[in-house]
Amino acid sequence: MKKVILLSVLLFLPVALIAQAQAGGTQAGAAKAAAQPNIFDPARDAATDLQAGIDEAARTGKRVLVDVGGNWCSWCHEMERFIEAHPDLHAKLDKNYVKVKVNWSPENKNEALLLKFPKISGYPHLFVLDQSGTLLNSEDTNLLEDGKTSYVLEKFMAFLDEWAPPAKRSYAY
Repeated sequence: MKKVILLSVLLFLPVALIAQAQAGGTQAGAAKAAAQPNIFDPARDAATDLQAGIDEAARTGKRVLVDVGGNWCSWCHEMERFIEAHPDLHAKLDKNYVKVKVNWSPENKNEALLLKFPKISGYPHLFVLDQSGTLLNSEDTNLLEDGKTSYVLEKFMAFLDEWAPPAKRSYAY
C-alpha cells in the first residue's frame, strides 16, 4: 500500500508543479499587461477623432496616420515604446503626420468606422490618409518588424518617408 501511495505521489507531483508554474506565469503575464499604460481608449469616439485629425492635417499640410490597436496588444505597446525610444523617428512622425489612435477591443471594436477601411489581419495596423481623408495606404506593421521582438528603425523611417506629404519628404536618416 505504501508503494502505491509513493508511486501516486511521484507521478502526480510533477503535474502539480507544472500547473503551479503555469498559473504563476499566467499571473505574471496578466500583471505585466496591467502594468503597461493604456495607449488606446475604448470610450473615445473614433469617428470624431478621425475627423479632427483630417481637419488638423488639412490645416497643417500633414497626412493622417491612423493607428488601430488595443491595450491588450503587446506589439501596440512595443510600437509606442519604439517610437518614443527613437527621437528622430518621433520627430519625423510629428513633422509629417497627425496621429489618430483607434481602439479595437472587446469593449469597443469601432466597427462602423473600420468598415470604411480595408480588412485588418493583425494589430497594430496603420492607415495613411491624405488631407481630405482619402486612404493612401494600409500597412500591416509586421512588415516593419524585425521578426522577433521589435521594429526596424530603417524600415519605419522609410515607411514614414514614403507616405509623407510630397513637400515634406526627406530621405536623410
